[in-house]
Amino acid sequence: MYRPVDLGRAHGLTAQAVRNYEQAGVIPPAARTASGYRVYTEDHVGALSAYVALIPGYGYRAAGEIMRSVLRGDLPTALAVIDTAHVQLQRDRETLDGVASAAVVLASSAPAAPGPDGPVSVGVLAHRLGVTPATLRKWERAGILAPARSRTARTYSSGDVRDAELAHLLRRGGYLLDRIAAVIEQVHAAGGPGPLAASIDQWRERITARGRAMLTGSARLADYLSFLDLVAGDASTSSDG
Repeated sequence: MYRPVDLGRAHGLTAQAVRNYEQAGVIPPAARTASGYRVYTEDHVGALSAYVALIPGYGYRAAGEIMRSVLRGDLPTALAVIDTAHVQLQRDRETLDGVASAAVVLASSAPAAPGPDGPVSVGVLAHRLGVTPATLRKWERAGILAPARSRTARTYSSGDVRDAELAHLLRRGGYLLDRIAAVIEQVHAAGGPGPLAASIDQWRERITARGRAMLTGSARLADYLSFLDLVAGDASTSSDG
């Protein structure tokens, strides 16, 4: 039997944090003594261990959804949340690969100048890239390009030209439009090719750390599920006896 402080100590949590987690439904409800004090068991120890381990990889929201689903006996929903998180991690890896490719291109070659007369038109840019104006408008709808627009025409600045050239390269490499849009967003957020290249290693380390945290969280959850199976099996044996 454990008190809230006993449960919390193993994870560097306060007794109040343990009570809050119980109220949030991420660990089972506690039994009460005659005087009203909470009493926790190995069930709570396993649940709290799983929840705390899930947070670094899946985040508070997903970890909470996973544990609440498990505790109400809805394992398929819990696994679906886990699957969704792993799909997103893979998408992040694909975006990182695209950004890394973009950094190499941006570092090795300067973008074509828009021309002596200022920004270029959609027709000029389309001709330069060997695509149709309709393709450029499709990229715009996907969030890849954001040219200046008047009532009669679109115009593309030197930055727009660079984005279009980068999009064209990634498109030839088989990247989907939503992935390319994410790459362009990262290029803009980094402030150019130099800072972008410097941030890639850190980004890759964060993704790797998150993947390892997911493995650890999944392992603790698997331990807890095995505990629940064991308890259920013991209860069934006692009932049969």
